[in-house]
Amino acid sequence: MPKSEKLELLYQLYEKPFYHIAYTILNHHQQAEDAVSDAFFQVMKHLDRIGEPDSPSTKAYMIKIIKHTAINQYRKNVRQNQYCTELNDTVFQVADSHDELESRFKKTSLRQMLSEMFSLVSETDKKIILLHCQENKSFKEIADMFNMKEATVRKRFERARKRMTAQKGEDFYASNQ
Repeated sequence: MPKSEKLELLYQLYEKPFYHIAYTILNHHQQAEDAVSDAFFQVMKHLDRIGEPDSPSTKAYMIKIIKHTAINQYRKNVRQNQYCTELNDTVFQVADSHDELESRFKKTSLRQMLSEMFSLVSETDKKIILLHCQENKSFKEIADMFNMKEATVRKRFERARKRMTAQKGEDFYASNQ
């Protein structure tokens, strides 16, 4: 089957499901359309890897592409909104003293670092970390909240902590416990 026919068939089969998945993640019409467009661009780059357009493996691959594309767009939106919010907060506040300005800078840097670290873990892992570290919930309490085994919650916490500390260094984690 020629590449143009394969791409057209893929578009006919997956355009609507792609949009539905993207809209579910992004909750924004234009951004969902952009995500679908970006996803099909990715499909075009890897068209030779795709077998029969209606096979289960192709469907799984296509779903994986749109999910990753939409999630990346969502993360980009979050980073952009956080940056704009922090920038607006900083611009519209007048510092009373040099110490206050320095303190605000440190808080902004810490927030930015935490945001980067939390982007390395899933939403569930982020919630587990926050519940355990910020709200002092036990692993048992968290497990009950998420309908998971206590050992699973503990392991997810440890793996997420390792991912975060590997990225930002052990010193940061140790100094903020």
